[in-house]
Amino acid sequence: MSDAVPPVFWIGFLAVIGALLALDLFVFHRKPGEVTVRSAALTSAFWISLGLGFGFVVLAWLGPAKAVEYFSGYLIEESLSVDNVFVFSLVFAAFAVPGHLQYRVLFWGVIGALAMRLAMILVGAALIERFEWILLVFGAFLIVTGARMWLGTRREEEPDPAANPIVKLARRHLPFTDRLDGQRFFSRLHGRRVATPLLLALLVVEVSDVVFAVDSIPAVFAVTRDPFIVYTSNAFAILGLRSLYFFLADLKDRFRFLTHGLSVVLVLVGLKLLASPWIHLPSWVSLVAIAGILGTAIAVSLAHARREERALRAGAGAADGIPGSAGE
Repeated sequence: MSDAVPPVFWIGFLAVIGALLALDLFVFHRKPGEVTVRSAALTSAFWISLGLGFGFVVLAWLGPAKAVEYFSGYLIEESLSVDNVFVFSLVFAAFAVPGHLQYRVLFWGVIGALAMRLAMILVGAALIERFEWILLVFGAFLIVTGARMWLGTRREEEPDPAANPIVKLARRHLPFTDRLDGQRFFSRLHGRRVATPLLLALLVVEVSDVVFAVDSIPAVFAVTRDPFIVYTSNAFAILGLRSLYFFLADLKDRFRFLTHGLSVVLVLVGLKLLASPWIHLPSWVSLVAIAGILGTAIAVSLAHARREERALRAGAGAADGIPGSAGE
């Protein structure tokens, strides 16, 4: 699969991921239940620690150059996954999926995403190996995507999940019920097998991941051509996506400028791809630039959120006639 990484690395990695997912499904989340913000924060910290820790495994196995590529790819994927988190909230609202069933939908969504991204990455790597000029296409695409993200057109064009073409196709060819049946994707109604709204939610989650992968996979190929590094960085970002959703769903307004930071990152990696035939930048330069841009975007977002909160408190205090409140 890759000249740089022996097949045993792929087998070992996929085996570990399979074991972690089995432990998650059959032990930690065997029964449906609400995920608290505290639980989501702890689980998110676990998956992020695991993702970062794997970078040190890459360092020990494959050397510092590959480790820097992995950390760069992981940082890009983890940051872009925040956009996916906000789409999930739209999907669950559209199909009225209660909180205690959302984790199960996201779990199977992760399984599908891991499989689809593996296929997309291997196809992308094969295309790059055969037609290296396709990197220039990736670069131009990322620049256009980054510009659109900065201008906000992506958010404005987000469709109603219930109007998704996949949903319409599924409704046309499958019998559906609007009634949930626990955590089942299929149920029985009047003696026949019918799909529940959970299946529609899962389909839209999977389609959304494919759309985001079209942006994120070329972005990671900008920092490494090794499909093993591209896939492992993708996989760890995806594995933490479920917990990140429950942790960030109510905090999205606090990361107001993260999208702007992501747009700058996409434009930069797109420019790097376009310049790659003539200019080769060390991997550590990409890592420092990406971390600096995203760190600045997060810091500015949090500072802006704090200013807005102080302004709201000051306004509320002034309305209540509290002396000195408006001057806080």
